[in-house]
Amino acid sequence: MRLAHQHWTQAVEAALDEAGFGDIRPPHANVFTFARPEGIQVSELTKLAHVRKQTMTQAVEELERLGYVERRPDPNDRRARLVFLTERGKGVRPIAMATGRLVDERWAEIAGSEEIEQIKHALQRLLGRLQSDDQTGIGAEEQAGS
Repeated sequence: MRLAHQHWTQAVEAALDEAGFGDIRPPHANVFTFARPEGIQVSELTKLAHVRKQTMTQAVEELERLGYVERRPDPNDRRARLVFLTERGKGVRPIAMATGRLVDERWAEIAGSEEIEQIKHALQRLLGRLQSDDQTGIGAEEQAGS
């Protein structure tokens, strides 16, 4: 799974580089994936991406310096700031998504679309079960007992 994901990521990185977004690194992907038009707090990005707050804060700061995001005060919480994609930042997602679709199509050509769909469904079921276990604490109990 890791190697297949790595293949997918490398294809997206190459397409972004070719489009003039060569300064984007893999840790930045979570910001682009979960950013919303109405803005989003770093704490919410952290939860959605399942990363540490320090990791997400660093990614947002780097993207802000590079001109992909901006932070503005949250009108609903004076203490918080929202992360917004800039016009430059909004140009990243369409390229990444289009490249992802091309990779999916290529994999379907190689392995067959039915097999790729079966793999996707199996992984979705696995992820759902893992998330369910995480919420109920079953995974942690099993690990503690082993």
